[in-house]
Amino acid sequence: MVEQPSDKPYTLRDAAFWKIIGALGFASLFIFSAMYATQPLLPLFTEEFGIGVSVSSLSVSMTTLGLIIGLLVISFLSDRRGRTLFIKSSVVLAVIPFFIMPFVPSFGLLILLRFLQGIALAGVPAAALAYISEEVDRRSASFATALYISTNALGGMTGRFVTGWVTEHYSWQAAFLGIGIAGAVIAVAVLLLLPSSRRFDPAAGTAKEDMQAFLFHLRNPLLLILFGLGIVLQLSFTGVWTFLPFHLGAAPFNLSLEAISYTYFAYGIGVIGSPLAGWLAGKFGLRPVRITGIVIMSSGILLTLGGTTPAVVAGLCVMCLGFFTAHSLTSASVARDAEHHKGSASSLYLVSYYIGVAAGSTLLSPLWTTGGWELLILVIAVLPVVYLIFSLVARKKIRARR
Repeated sequence: MVEQPSDKPYTLRDAAFWKIIGALGFASLFIFSAMYATQPLLPLFTEEFGIGVSVSSLSVSMTTLGLIIGLLVISFLSDRRGRTLFIKSSVVLAVIPFFIMPFVPSFGLLILLRFLQGIALAGVPAAALAYISEEVDRRSASFATALYISTNALGGMTGRFVTGWVTEHYSWQAAFLGIGIAGAVIAVAVLLLLPSSRRFDPAAGTAKEDMQAFLFHLRNPLLLILFGLGIVLQLSFTGVWTFLPFHLGAAPFNLSLEAISYTYFAYGIGVIGSPLAGWLAGKFGLRPVRITGIVIMSSGILLTLGGTTPAVVAGLCVMCLGFFTAHSLTSASVARDAEHHKGSASSLYLVSYYIGVAAGSTLLSPLWTTGGWELLILVIAVLPVVYLIFSLVARKKIRARR
């Protein structure tokens, strides 16, 4: 029997709180591992399937497209059907393609499965934060949210590293089967650990009212600037990681896939970057820290132009610190600037964020083909700074008119 929404939320002292942390942490670790699992394999796919760089990158961008579609649909459904159903279903369904993809005869079928997997992956990011806000006491929710977001970064790092390392020693098929087995274990853990919703209150609004809320946010110029920033930040960030295996696998580096996989540990800076950004923003304000994060990110991207492996790795670490600082505070700014329907505003930011992932995976291919790493890096390092200047000028004009 489901308890009524009047039940008290969980605190740090409750065992159920730690079950939530464990279940969502494991779910997030798998979801984001699965999402970025093919990124180190792009050069391998171009050779094995005889395809171009832009086609190979579809293994990331089509997964992201599926995720975007899933987010829009599941965000609406979870407001009406509950959170735990979609969180649990997401992990279970996302495991299945890993046991099929190693045996597909063509790259087209692999892309189709990655697209469907992307839709399945959306259940966790679409419902997890809302579940935390409903079931966890407000004084403990920020801690729970920080831990959850940290596992997002940890999952992205783990998926890239594991597939690269296992592929170098065995094969990409073995890597996918390994992730599938780990995912199945995690799915069982999530099914057993995640407490049922006690405080979920189904939304009474219609789909039309939800669409009106989305359209209201899209008419808010301050929010549009933040959505655009989300796209730009992630486009540049993803662009580096997408083409890094091609760059480090060629002269003068000539690194193996295993060696390239170790560079993904730089991504782990995000585990501490988000909480650090929140602490700094509390002392100095959201905007100054976010601006600093953008400048640090662009500086780190430029550092990857160095001709040695340590220089590239240092640049990746600096870039990750700046990116997770800017991203977490941009997300917080969306929640602050939304006048109402804050949940739908956050969903739109999440969608814009993943549009940046898709764009950074595929749309930057012409830059790589035309000018290699140097042209790619110059463009994606300058782009966030240019957008930052534009956003500061635009915000000033908007506020002057109000």
